[in-house]
Amino acid sequence: MFDLYRLPMDFPGYAGAAEVPDPYTRVAMLEDALKEAIPDQRLVPYIQLHEFEALLFADPQTLEAQFPDRPSAIQQLVATPGAVDSPELIDDGQNTAPSKRIIGAIPEYESRKASAGPIVAAKIGLPVLQARCPHFREWLERLAPAA
Repeated sequence: MFDLYRLPMDFPGYAGAAEVPDPYTRVAMLEDALKEAIPDQRLVPYIQLHEFEALLFADPQTLEAQFPDRPSAIQQLVATPGAVDSPELIDDGQNTAPSKRIIGAIPEYESRKASAGPIVAAKIGLPVLQARCPHFREWLERLAPAA
């Protein structure tokens, strides 16, 4: 799993993918290029649009489990996904990337990203993440195809 946000410019396929405006097409190109660069059948590449914290926007209310004293900040974050079809499409601007939005509302998240982020994602749960994040769902389906 790699974040698209700030992906190194020497990542396989980066130059060509950077010119593609559709983010879903862009990450598919990058995943294909990585698979080609590392031809191991066990590798199932995944590039998160735009970064891990986009998954948390599938249900940002769940942040209150880790930040119970920040209800107004969390409500501000709850309003964010309404402007896009999927949390994965929250842009990757330097100040508007998903993690930057969370840190802007809840500054202490920055020092707790590694612990709070996975806990919140687990509380959101796979069914919600899969319903709200189609690229993530497709990756999980590639990992465990239906029998």
